[in-house]
Amino acid sequence: MITVASAASAAYIVAALLFILALDGLSKHETAKVGNTYGIAGMTLALGATIALAIDRDIEGSGLALLVVAMVIGAAIGLWRARVVEMTGMPELIALLHSFVGLAAVLVGWNGYLSVEDDPHGAEAAHLDSLSTLGIHHAEVFIGVFVGAVTFTGSIIAFLKLSARMKSKPLVLPGKNLLNLGALVVFVGLTVWFVIQPQLWLLVVVTLLALALGLHLVASIGGGDMPVVVSMLNSYSGWAAAASGFLLENDLLIVTGALVGSSGAYLSYIMCQAMNRSFLSVIAGGFGIEAGPSAESDLGSHRETTVAEVADLLSAASSVVIAPGYGMAVAQAQYGVADLTRALRDKGVEVRFAIHPVAGRLPGHMNVLLAEAKVPYDIVLEMDEINDEFAATDVVLVIGANDTVNPAAAEDPGSPIAGMPVLRVWEAADVVVLKRSMASGYAGVPNPLFYRDNTGMLFGDAKDQVAAVIGGLR
Repeated sequence: MITVASAASAAYIVAALLFILALDGLSKHETAKVGNTYGIAGMTLALGATIALAIDRDIEGSGLALLVVAMVIGAAIGLWRARVVEMTGMPELIALLHSFVGLAAVLVGWNGYLSVEDDPHGAEAAHLDSLSTLGIHHAEVFIGVFVGAVTFTGSIIAFLKLSARMKSKPLVLPGKNLLNLGALVVFVGLTVWFVIQPQLWLLVVVTLLALALGLHLVASIGGGDMPVVVSMLNSYSGWAAAASGFLLENDLLIVTGALVGSSGAYLSYIMCQAMNRSFLSVIAGGFGIEAGPSAESDLGSHRETTVAEVADLLSAASSVVIAPGYGMAVAQAQYGVADLTRALRDKGVEVRFAIHPVAGRLPGHMNVLLAEAKVPYDIVLEMDEINDEFAATDVVLVIGANDTVNPAAAEDPGSPIAGMPVLRVWEAADVVVLKRSMASGYAGVPNPLFYRDNTGMLFGDAKDQVAAVIGGLR
């Protein structure tokens, strides 16, 4: 006889497989939509199985009503935010969603403590029928609360930085690395103590310690490393969810959390490799800690260009590379850039896009924007694919990018971003930078590219300027 519990277990297995297929699909532009569909189907199936289990376990009256109300409210808020959020606001929205996962893990951990450790003669404690099982539960509660609390406050700080509600400059406290290391050592000691003798005050202390660590950890990371921070917090949220799964004895939550945690960790590793930095160096601080050149005047003078000059330059070119950055997202210029691409290709100009791994505020940010504007996938190339082609390129259009095209990373050993692989756009015959002003990028490092002899600065809103250039081409 098939029971609700066995059917739910089968549904969880199918949902886990759908999540794996979703990750596989999301790894390629061409299959991203299908991958997203797999993810939606998996989550729908998981929710349905969870509701069926709740009903089968005789959750009556207000309990089931609260479950339905919570789902309706959550779905309404999620649909509303998904409809109104701009692509420029997606990074901070994702950081905020990570904070919800962390907070949920903290609440699940505290609930686990109140149900077992604080009520040793209750039904939940009786379910754990051996001393070793109780010890495991103690560790799950403590570790789950710690990881969740770090994720919660860390994600809040990331949200504030990404949304410009907080300065991107890193917080540098005396001995900040020792503070982080000391917090981890204290956590290990408190965990051993809690496993041996669980007490409420220990859980209170570790919660406060983790909240402070998450805040300090992300506040100490500079703006140039924020894309890595987002993927790092994504990993943390996954492990927090897995910890909740152990406490709730939910296999799907364990599997899903492990998938998110491991994929987020691997993405962080890939991005650190792309930036020629170790993960520990990102945690220890961030780009922008050291001061750049004392004054931008030390770099020389820039050359301002006009729409007409840019249009003439593009018309005479045989090959053009476009290097987009966060400024393109802010100006919502991706559709204009797609129109410019079509106009140039109609004239027989070879057009390609150069995407830096950490362009924007989110991994894959530029790729999503260009796909949204229907730019063909085959002309959107990653940094390693395009970097050796700049020397043979007639014109490079840098649209809203800054730190990712900064030659100081390759040429100035004393620069805060020294060693970070960047798009070598300056090797092209001509470079045109579309930017609102001469201000430094998110990492706070001045860019010598703007002062090069082969670089022209086209100031103004990128969307308007791109439209004007298209008009000049026609």
